[in-house]
Amino acid sequence: MEELSVRIKIADREYPMKVSLEDEAQVRQAGKLINDKIKAYRDQFGIDDKQDLLAMVAFDCLMEQMLSTVPDNNIDESVVNKVNYLNHILSEIK
Repeated sequence: MEELSVRIKIADREYPMKVSLEDEAQVRQAGKLINDKIKAYRDQFGIDDKQDLLAMVAFDCLMEQMLSTVPDNNIDESVVNKVNYLNHILSEIK
């Protein structure tokens, strides 16, 4: 796996990192999305403190990730319940 040295700028600071060639576009996209969220919070709330903005973005990203996993858990539980129900029905047929 070939690695590439890149510099990602987040909140006016550059962060050097090594990423695989396959991940480069995704890493750059992630940096862009973070900066877009920072700008949106800055514009919406008039906050200039970078630490506050980064904390808000981190919180927002974690909430998005947590909310996106909740339906999966519900689906998994629903599937388990249905499989158990079908097993029960099949066991009665025997």
